[in-house]
Amino acid sequence: MEEADVVVIGSGMGGLAAARMLAQFGGRRVVVLEQHYTLGGMTHEFSREGRFRFGTGLHYIAANAGPFLNFMTDGRVQLQPLPDDYDLLHFPDFDFAVPAGREQYAARLKERFPAEARAIDRYFRTVRRATVGLVARNIFSSFSAPVRRLGFAAAELLSPATYRTSRDQLERSIRDPRLRAILAARWGLYGTPPERSAFGYHAAVPTTFFLEGTAHPVGGPHEVNRIVLEILGRLGVEVRARQQVTAIRTENNRVTGVDVEDTATGRRYRVNAPTVVSAAGVRNTYAMLGREQPGLPSEPSAVMLFLGLNRSPAELGPRGENHWLIDDGHTVYVSFASLNNPAARHHTVEILELVDPSTFDRWRGTDPEQRPEEYRRLKEELTERLIARLDKQWPGIREMIAFAELATPLSFETYQRSVLGSFYGLAATPERLRSTVAGPRTEVKGLVVAGQDAWGTGVVGALSGGLMAANVVLPGRQVGAMWRALQKASPKPLPHKDGEWQGYLTVAAVEELTPSIRRIRLAAMGGGPIPFTFRAGQYLKIDLPVAVEPIERSYSISSGPGVTDHVEIAVKREPDGLGSTFLHDELEPGQALRVTGPVGEFVWEHEDGTLLLIAGGIGITPLMSVLAAAADAGHTGRIVLLAGCRTEEEIPFRGELKQLQGRLPGLEVVYFLSQVGHGSRIDLEALRAYQDVTRVHLCGPAAMMQDVIGHLTSLGVPRDAVHTEAFVSGRSRETRRERAHVIALAAEKAGVTRFNIRDDDTTFPCSPGQTVLDAANAAGEPFPQSCGEGACGTCRVRIVAGAYETDPRGMFSTEELAAGWRLACQTLPTEDLTVTLS
Repeated sequence: MEEADVVVIGSGMGGLAAARMLAQFGGRRVVVLEQHYTLGGMTHEFSREGRFRFGTGLHYIAANAGPFLNFMTDGRVQLQPLPDDYDLLHFPDFDFAVPAGREQYAARLKERFPAEARAIDRYFRTVRRATVGLVARNIFSSFSAPVRRLGFAAAELLSPATYRTSRDQLERSIRDPRLRAILAARWGLYGTPPERSAFGYHAAVPTTFFLEGTAHPVGGPHEVNRIVLEILGRLGVEVRARQQVTAIRTENNRVTGVDVEDTATGRRYRVNAPTVVSAAGVRNTYAMLGREQPGLPSEPSAVMLFLGLNRSPAELGPRGENHWLIDDGHTVYVSFASLNNPAARHHTVEILELVDPSTFDRWRGTDPEQRPEEYRRLKEELTERLIARLDKQWPGIREMIAFAELATPLSFETYQRSVLGSFYGLAATPERLRSTVAGPRTEVKGLVVAGQDAWGTGVVGALSGGLMAANVVLPGRQVGAMWRALQKASPKPLPHKDGEWQGYLTVAAVEELTPSIRRIRLAAMGGGPIPFTFRAGQYLKIDLPVAVEPIERSYSISSGPGVTDHVEIAVKREPDGLGSTFLHDELEPGQALRVTGPVGEFVWEHEDGTLLLIAGGIGITPLMSVLAAAADAGHTGRIVLLAGCRTEEEIPFRGELKQLQGRLPGLEVVYFLSQVGHGSRIDLEALRAYQDVTRVHLCGPAAMMQDVIGHLTSLGVPRDAVHTEAFVSGRSRETRRERAHVIALAAEKAGVTRFNIRDDDTTFPCSPGQTVLDAANAAGEPFPQSCGEGACGTCRVRIVAGAYETDPRGMFSTEELAAGWRLACQTLPTEDLTVTLS
């Protein structure tokens, strides 16, 4: 049995929004339980064949996602605008393109239907009033029962159009049947056809919400949920996958907690909590309570066809806009998601058609792996019909298809746990608007509903439902703090000026510096200044999409910090390197890469004395940034660059170095070419002429750096004057955590609770799995330190006796390693240690 302040059922955007608000503004201990093995609800993605990535529910959102989504992502969500004509409607005998902007949309409608000009103006005024009516109704749904009843009545009285069916309202407003067809066409965005849907939903979703244009998350829908989950982790919210809530427990009509099954292990347990937020939908919530289902109209479901293409669909005309194929009583929605995601490496298409879930009743409840042949044949027929419809619209697309998979309402039941595979939650009908169960409040004290059923359809609708749930749970002062914070949320991604930034940069240019070295220029998405500042000598960590899961690689910045509209890296091709071969063979301008940075302590700032820069091969990259910074600062002191390469042809940045010599009067450049016949290396004799230096920056292959450090030490160069480059990535931190865990488990089995570390003056304890530096800090021992991540080399310690695991990171000479010098922040004792700082 466990205890929590709040249990949230479901990790869709509604559940995550409620979790964040209750943790951040209410100080609650929140546990989120997700039945699926993937977190994020309909913002999650899945992959096929090791290359194709598909979104499941988020295809496009408003171009200005508004304060709610920006608050949930701390302003970090990056959006790629769709074309101005973002929705193309294809009727049997005519087409219509929906443009971004209310004035542009109205003008295009009037141009097409001049006789309806005044009716079009009235229509948009009615849309505004109906949207206000829907918002008012939804806000009232979060109040107590007496206020809710009065509010519902007032909303319908003041905005009757909100409650009319869409067909009724359009027939009252518009005479021309073609114009009515255009205005009604995109009901698939909320799932209920015009003859049944409430006009308030039609006014709010396809019309008002998308009125100023649309966009797609850079990096795909998963990027939204990745950022949100990361933020929740910092707030202490625990999110668990594969946890099926089997029952919501109540006592005297008050919620007391939930019963849970861990579907990965079969373990059953209970979490006691005075507050339960259900983002699993109203119908599922009533089922978990064991109560009768609400009497509301049934919801539609959908079939979705996921296609992977071996070529770009842009060859056939699409440019990223959405297409609605409307004929024979069917509406098929087509999204070319990969054209709207500059980070996508492979092209995909997602096709949605709303269907009656009863079509699949005969197979409901059967094992997904053992469904009969007739089910497979139906899926094949539906797949072929949808592909044929696409090929009719874009002849030749069939030949591009490398992968196809159809999801049916049974798929949504299995993975989403929605009732009868309903895609959008409760049907968007007038009956829903008048129902007291469609909203965040329930008849059980302490139990509230979040997600689509608490507000409206779609990811942002679900997010709004999460805010409504928090609105119900939090007391007045905390609610006020929440809404004030939401109102201040930036409508655009926030620039990060200090510390590490994470987001996408676009590849602006690629240049071959040498036969084996390529320079890559990265710029801000959409132009403007890059969203961070950096110091000369720092590096970036870049996720490279070489497989379904990207690999992280670190690359030094070669451009100077004085340049603000781009940042550059240089990459040497390594024959067996996954990252470098991708960057050399496949990367093209226009692609987006996820970047973390700037990182590193290998930095230079203006100071007097002789600066000695030593580079081996591509190790010259961060030193170019140092030289650019020195030139921008008007540095006049002596700078010596010793650059080692194999051949003259392989010297990178040669042209730039000549230009820098013109700007830096004290710059001396010496090349060492090591190819047979030259025999020129940066050895002891070569360094002897430069031993009277103030500061040394050294970067190159690890073996070369070890040798050079040894030479400099023998020449009397102070060790703390020598600075070396060391990359620190999330992978290296993860490896250290994994090793620490293994050491801790081994110690536990052996009955060891602590190791002892003895230094020059005292002895202090070290828990198994703790680094030497962490143990020293916990004991209050004064150890030299700076970055704590192995990048700066400050926490040097010499191990005299004892066993340990470590990562030397190229910070030491061969002689220093033999003498036992290590980094305290990287060293994990496996028995008692004796160390010294001298």
